[in-house]
Amino acid sequence: MPDKTAIAARAKTLGFDAIGFARPTLTPAQAQGLRDHLAANHHGAMHWMATRADQRADPRALWPDAVTIISLGLSYAPDTDPLAGLANRAAGNISVYARGRDYHDIIKGKLKHLAQFIARDAAVKVFVDTAPVMEKPLAQQAGLGWQGKHTNLVSRAHGSWLFLGEIFTTLALEPDPPAADHCGTCHACLAACPTAAFPAPYQLDARRCISYLTIEHPGPIPEEFRAAIGNRIYGCDDCLAVCPWNKFASAGREQKLHHNPALVSPALDHLACLDDASFRALFTASPVKRIGRDRFVRNVAIAIGNSADPALTDTARALASDPNPVVAEAGAWAAARLASPAPSKRVRPTK
Repeated sequence: MPDKTAIAARAKTLGFDAIGFARPTLTPAQAQGLRDHLAANHHGAMHWMATRADQRADPRALWPDAVTIISLGLSYAPDTDPLAGLANRAAGNISVYARGRDYHDIIKGKLKHLAQFIARDAAVKVFVDTAPVMEKPLAQQAGLGWQGKHTNLVSRAHGSWLFLGEIFTTLALEPDPPAADHCGTCHACLAACPTAAFPAPYQLDARRCISYLTIEHPGPIPEEFRAAIGNRIYGCDDCLAVCPWNKFASAGREQKLHHNPALVSPALDHLACLDDASFRALFTASPVKRIGRDRFVRNVAIAIGNSADPALTDTARALASDPNPVVAEAGAWAAARLASPAPSKRVRPTK
């Protein structure tokens, strides 16, 4: 029967950068945090969070036979400044995590190999952001890091750049000590948010978050946030990138996560011309593919409107005639903004 040392060694061989063991329980504060998040409607249109909230708040409700949760982390720390592309307003900025292959596929493959090693002596289930599993609180319980004031996991060794996955198992293993919070008095992540998406430390209102607005939000992006989005066309790294703990992180080792050059500062005029087929071709094996062409080109239109580049006016006007009404509305907004540009600015927090 494999013990913790053997499992950790196999995980390292498979390329994981962090591993920890926990009981299949959350603290009362962690479970209450989920309930408060949902009660405040801070999950926005992510209705799946509420649909299976009971299982999300109690891992044993998801699988009653689970005795141990093995939490695993894979570093995707960039080797260059993740915010450098924000200065080039004629190009789009894609979040660091989405510039390579889809991490879900990569981590799931590694988890299955590790699960096979364990399954000789116990039952197992693997999860990678595909079930009602509160990955970050569980990772904190397993000692991988703590949920920072930006609500993302922070590791003393890997900063804010860890992909997470879990193995639930019937194998009884001694839990690791939970990680302590080391944010201290730092508020860098909160101050960095362009849309003031944090109503308080350790709280995120997804409805104001650029990652949510450009990925999960299905309709027109509220106008109050459009200027602050800048050229971010898929996700946002601002709160992650400014975390002081990143100075201890080495660049991620997984080759499949290394950036596809075509997805680093791609030209907005090229992206605006994508039809469904060319969108799928460009983003094959990328997490960007899941949002579909229309939502993505909507984001591109917003970035064009923020570009202050008159050369993109005809591109914006063409998008204003797009068959998709959400894209067309964003294109019309972009054309109007290019005709009468206004300075980009951060959104002030709501009172």
